Amino acid sequence: MSITNFGSASSGVRAVTPKVTFQTLQEKKQAGRPITALTAYDYATARLVDESGVDLILVGDSLAMVVMGHESTLPVTMDEMLHHTRAVRRAVNRALVVADMPYGSYHVSVTEGVANAARFLKEAGAAAVKIEGGASRCELVERLTEAEIPIVCHLGLTPQAVHRMGGYKVQGKTLAAAEELARDARMLEAAGASTIVLEGMPRELAAIITSQLHIPTIGIGAGPDCDGQILVFHDLVNLSFSRPAKFVRQYADAAALFRNAIEGYVHDVEERSFPDESESYHLSKEVTDALKPPAAKARLLAKT
Repeated sequence: MSITNFGSASSGVRAVTPKVTFQTLQEKKQAGRPITALTAYDYATARLVDESGVDLILVGDSLAMVVMGHESTLPVTMDEMLHHTRAVRRAVNRALVVADMPYGSYHVSVTEGVANAARFLKEAGAAAVKIEGGASRCELVERLTEAEIPIVCHLGLTPQAVHRMGGYKVQGKTLAAAEELARDARMLEAAGASTIVLEGMPRELAAIITSQLHIPTIGIGAGPDCDGQILVFHDLVNLSFSRPAKFVRQYADAAALFRNAIEGYVHDVEERSFPDESESYHLSKEVTDALKPPAAKARLLAKT
C-alpha cells in the first residue's frame, strides 16, 4: 500500500491508493478486467498519468523520437534512459514503473544485458525492464528471472528491429509468421516473462496469443482482445508532430493548447500588457522617493 494524503490531482495532494504490482496485473487478467498502460518520460507527465489511475507506466525508448527528435528509437542511450526513468519514478506513487532497455544494452551478451537491467532497478527505481524479441531472448529472460529482475517482453512490430523488418510494418500476417509469434510468446512465458507487449499484429493473432498465455498481454496496434492496452503519451495528446498510426486515438490536442498559450504570451509581452501591476512587486514610497534622481544626487553631494 502506498500511503499518501487525500486530495485531488488538481490540488497537488496525493490520494491513498494501492500500489500496482505484477500480481495486480495477473489478478486483472484472471478477472477479465482491462489493464491500462501509458508511456511517460518526465516528472510532470508521469505524475498526471499516475494520478489518473493508469496501472503501468512505461519509460519507453520511444522518448528518442517524441522527446529527443530522432527518427527511430535506436539512438537513445543507457544513460539517457536511466535519467528519464529516475524522473518518472520520483513522480509515481501507484503505477508499476517499467523501463525500456535501449538498443545495444542487451544485444551483445546476456551477461551485459543482466548488468544493464540491474541498473534500472538499483539506480533508477524501476520495478521491471522491457526487452524486445522472441525466442532468441529466452536465455536472457531466464537469467533476469534468476537475478530477481521482472521482465516485460515485446513481440510483433519491435521498433528496435526496424531495419531488419524494412520499416514499421504489421507482423504475423502469414500462417508461418503467426505460428512463430505464438510460439515465441509461449517460450518467453516459460522462460519467466511477467507480461508481454503485443505490437502491430492482426487482432485475431493477438487474441489467440492472449488466450494461450497465463501472463497478461498488453496491446498496441493489436486489437481490443489483449488483457490491456498501451499508447505513447505524446500520441494520445497530439504532441508527436507526425501522422498518427492507425491504432492511435487522440484524446486531446495539447499542441493547440500549448501553441495558443505561447502565442498569447508573446503577444502580451510585445504589447507590454504582461506583466501588469498585479503581477509586479513594489518598493515602499519612502524607498522609491529616495531612489529618484534628485534625492540620489542630494545624498551624493552630502557625502562629498
